[in-house]
Amino acid sequence: MTTPVKCEECDGRGWKIVTRRGHVATSFLGGAVSSQEDCLYCDGPEPIVEMFEWEVFTSEGVERLGPCGTSSGQATAMDELRKALRRMEPQPALWGRVTRRVYDFGLAPGDWSREVIFHATVDLAGSVRFERQEP
Repeated sequence: MTTPVKCEECDGRGWKIVTRRGHVATSFLGGAVSSQEDCLYCDGPEPIVEMFEWEVFTSEGVERLGPCGTSSGQATAMDELRKALRRMEPQPALWGRVTRRVYDFGLAPGDWSREVIFHATVDLAGSVRFERQEP
C-alpha cells in the first residue's frame, strides 16, 4: 500500500502520485529509477532525458540526409556536426542542424518535444557558421 506524500516544491499544496510504468523492464535493464513521482498541483518533474541530435543534409535537387548522430551535450553535438561538415566534399547546398530533444518517462515517442536550435552552413573559406534558430 502507498502512503500519500506532500510535495515540497509547491510548499505542500499538492500531493504526489507514483507512476510505476516499466518497472519490470527498468529493473531488468538495471535502471536506477523504477518509478516517477508526479505532483498533482505543480507543473510536474523536470524532463528525464535531454539529447541533442546533429544531422548533415545535401541538396542535389532533392534533400538527402548525410551523416548524423546524437549526444547528451549541446557543445559536443555542435562539434561533431562541425567535423562532419568539414569532412564532406564542398557543395553549394551543404548544411546541417542541431536539434534538442526531450524524452519524458511514460510518454509515447510522438509526444516527445523536439526543436531545431542551430542551423549550420559552410562558407567559401571552409569555416562552419552556426545560426541560432528562434523557437
